[in-house]
Amino acid sequence: MHKLTLSVDEKVVGRAKRYAAQHGTSVSRMVERYLDLVVAPAQAGEEDPPVLRMLRGAAKGVFHEEYGRYLQRKSTS
Repeated sequence: MHKLTLSVDEKVVGRAKRYAAQHGTSVSRMVERYLDLVVAPAQAGEEDPPVLRMLRGAAKGVFHEEYGRYLQRKSTS
């Protein structure tokens, strides 16, 4: 098992911890499952799960440069 350090807003972490506790899991396991879902290749003839389709669609029209500027503003505030 490898360690991964992430920077996440403390409010998000708090909500994630409450959600994990309510669902009998850990935040680490939730992140692992999400990352596995995102990077797993779809099986032939199988479509992506709805949550993944929604997340991929949420960024339509957002350019990488725009997101970079957003992250810059967030890190300085």
